[in-house]
Amino acid sequence: MPTVRVRLDLAYDGTHFAGWARQPRLRTVQGALEEGLERVLRTRALGLPAPRLTVAGRTDSGVHARGQVAHVDVPVERWEALPGRSDRGPGESLVTRLAGVLPPDVVVHRATLAPTGFDARFSALYRRYTYRVADTPRLRDPLRRTHVLWARRPLDEEAMHAAVQPLLGLRDFAAFCKPRPGATTIRELQHMSWQRPDDGPDAGLVVASVVADAFCHNMVRALVGASLAVGEGRRDVRWPAEVLASRRREANAAVVPALGLVLEEVVYPADDELAARAERVRALRMDEEVADPALPTR
Repeated sequence: MPTVRVRLDLAYDGTHFAGWARQPRLRTVQGALEEGLERVLRTRALGLPAPRLTVAGRTDSGVHARGQVAHVDVPVERWEALPGRSDRGPGESLVTRLAGVLPPDVVVHRATLAPTGFDARFSALYRRYTYRVADTPRLRDPLRRTHVLWARRPLDEEAMHAAVQPLLGLRDFAAFCKPRPGATTIRELQHMSWQRPDDGPDAGLVVASVVADAFCHNMVRALVGASLAVGEGRRDVRWPAEVLASRRREANAAVVPALGLVLEEVVYPADDELAARAERVRALRMDEEVADPALPTR
């Protein structure tokens, strides 16, 4: 049956999800969204294959997303039937109908026909995450307690920023990743910064911005944990680089809670470069897919 590839731009509050990837008897973002698509597209009632999503970043339990991207292949006839008698396009109709069946902690903002060669995971150039920390009682907002980590001590954000700059570039992050048999830990950390904004919604908070082509399991949370050890004065500013050079993950490695971590955006190349990008990256990452296709990457 002919299909069309649909790109979905979505957001979710990860607090009550056991991560992105579908798991038996657990509530997951993928599970909720695929069930919603099945209802809206009526695939089960029509004896069609169930919708299956491919996502840009398989977030772990408790991790949030503002700029997540996924794709799904939809039978042409079901795509064209979405508007019904309305004058809306199929994409707008899909967004509206999903809003009526999805739980309130996951929202699809946009559904569009994907360009030729688009793959939500393998076509991506980079993913950008943020992590937010409140380090004084004044900043501890109960209304944001599921999205901001409350630190035990005041933080030196300038020392934290200096400590992570030597980690940038194409490196082996084995010391900051949960080991997986047969999976590579080599990643390109393109940007990592720590700042304390003076204004806006994050005013006063200590905020990390982390950009990479991809992340191995627990990598961002381990990098943040190492940064906090420096910011609290428990470790020297050179310590994260020394940990990286050791290429050895310590049993007591500090991995911060997931609640402060947000996937902010996924960036893709120009349309005419999507297929080539996907082919190159797929060849590099298939070893991880074979190792464990369901394991999250944060």
